Amino acid sequence: MTKPRTARKQIARAAMRWFCIFAVLAGMLSAEAQTSGGTADAALPVRIDRVVAVVNRQAILESDIEDEMQLSVLDPSTNPKEKMTQQQALERLISRALIQQQIQQEDLEATKPKPEEIAARIEEIRTELPACVRADCKSDASWKTFLAHHELTPAEVEKYMRLRLEILNFIELRFRQGIRITPEEIETYYAGTLLPQYPAGEKPPPLQQVSSRIEEILLQQRVNVLFDSWLSNLRKQGQIEVLDPTLEKADAARDSGETKE
Repeated sequence: MTKPRTARKQIARAAMRWFCIFAVLAGMLSAEAQTSGGTADAALPVRIDRVVAVVNRQAILESDIEDEMQLSVLDPSTNPKEKMTQQQALERLISRALIQQQIQQEDLEATKPKPEEIAARIEEIRTELPACVRADCKSDASWKTFLAHHELTPAEVEKYMRLRLEILNFIELRFRQGIRITPEEIETYYAGTLLPQYPAGEKPPPLQQVSSRIEEILLQQRVNVLFDSWLSNLRKQGQIEVLDPTLEKADAARDSGETKE
């Protein structure tokens, strides 16, 4: 019978042999990846990505945060004078991961946007987003220059818009249906919120002219309340772990329920 100490030595030597084999294989794969693109690519440094957070076993990478910060230029709600922080980008990614997990869990095919919807939204960005208006993104050449300046590609923009539209469709499908705005609520908003915005001597539009717009505003407010409460519950129930200590501020903000998609 093999003595325990001898057995341990044999196991250690076997483990070391496997470790060496894996190290050699990793080196071969790394060398192949660097040389497959030609000798010019071999001199380029290899960037190693890392996991910075985990949302219900779904990893969020450091590169995801960088991509979100770059893509934020396409978000109309983003202040162009203030650069998005890593913590803010992580918060958006956490919220988005939770929502997408729910979409997948409920298998909602109706939330998937059609290609023409994506194309229409990108066209809106090119013609209406202030940063794009200043860059004259209506022309293909200027749009290409705008994307290059922000280190974006058309494929990345299309993917980003597909995800956002899918989330918007989900919110519409899940929270908007069944909400009813009464005529009394519209009249209250008109008298208490809209009319005071007009200075003395300026004639406000009649209620009949703006009632549909007021209804849309009230409907959206109601949807936002329901969505915020739902997302807050998802955060509390989910397993969310921020692994990067420099991003722990985002974790604290998440727990306080101050951020949203």
